[in-house]
Amino acid sequence: MSTSPAVDRIELMQTFLHIVEAGSLSAAALQMGATQPTVSRRLQALERSLGVRLLRRSTHAMKLTEDGERCYERARELIADWHAFEADLRGVGDEPEGTLRVVAPHALGQLLLVGPLAEYLRAYPRVSVEWLLNDRRPDFIAEGVDCAIQVGEMTDAMAVAVKVSEVPRVVVAAPSLLEGRSPPAHAAELAELPWLALRTFYRNEVLLTHRPTGEIARVPIRPRMSTDSLYALQSAARMGLGACLGSAWLLNEDIAAGRLVQLVPQWHVAPLPVYLTYPHTRFQPARLRRFIEMMRLALADPTGQVWEARVA
Repeated sequence: MSTSPAVDRIELMQTFLHIVEAGSLSAAALQMGATQPTVSRRLQALERSLGVRLLRRSTHAMKLTEDGERCYERARELIADWHAFEADLRGVGDEPEGTLRVVAPHALGQLLLVGPLAEYLRAYPRVSVEWLLNDRRPDFIAEGVDCAIQVGEMTDAMAVAVKVSEVPRVVVAAPSLLEGRSPPAHAAELAELPWLALRTFYRNEVLLTHRPTGEIARVPIRPRMSTDSLYALQSAARMGLGACLGSAWLLNEDIAAGRLVQLVPQWHVAPLPVYLTYPHTRFQPARLRRFIEMMRLALADPTGQVWEARVA
């Protein structure tokens, strides 16, 4: 069936996007300055025109169907393309504006990346940013995320992943943990120490390479504590609870101050890659393009200024 002449498909798709992103018909109606019955009629008209059910609704919840998820992804692209077309005609396509929703890792997002974010916001005063910190892989569609900064190897084939940097890592322990022990000379001797695990990246073993010879050591560990927080790992290591493997940018100051000791420095741990990721789309709004450009420059050199940030 075709839609009513009074309501075109662009408007129907825009209403559908509002419903999904607001989380309910009533919230979408409030955002749009419309009534809930109007929003409901538009949703029904879109479902009739497409011949599929887009949402399952109950008294307490609303969930996208499989067709609804595909429709949401395509509708976002189509509406973005339409806005880009309008902006191009008006000659304002390169002026970033609107809201950018970004996911970043807790540690990087709290300490290192707020500086580049501040520069971005100062450069583009018509943009606002939702800065969401967590260490899991985002669901770009369901969460309405425009871009993510992610550490570790990428496995999401549905997203574009641009490698922008690497995070060097070191093995450390508190001096108190080494009291009465000879410092380990070979990576294999690390297995004799109590350990702390950063479960996001290692749990039961660590892999090291001897710089002079290229020898590889796969070291089994039995963690006394496992965590998904780099800050908790750092605090527990300082307290002497165990050795750990962590980001050099966070731990180097502790090493310099004597709070931690780097272990087996001739043994190299592979750095973690840092990616900028975003959904596949034919169109990127100017606010996203400029953000990607600025973050790529800020993160490009792991020995550069952004990696030297410290807690005051």
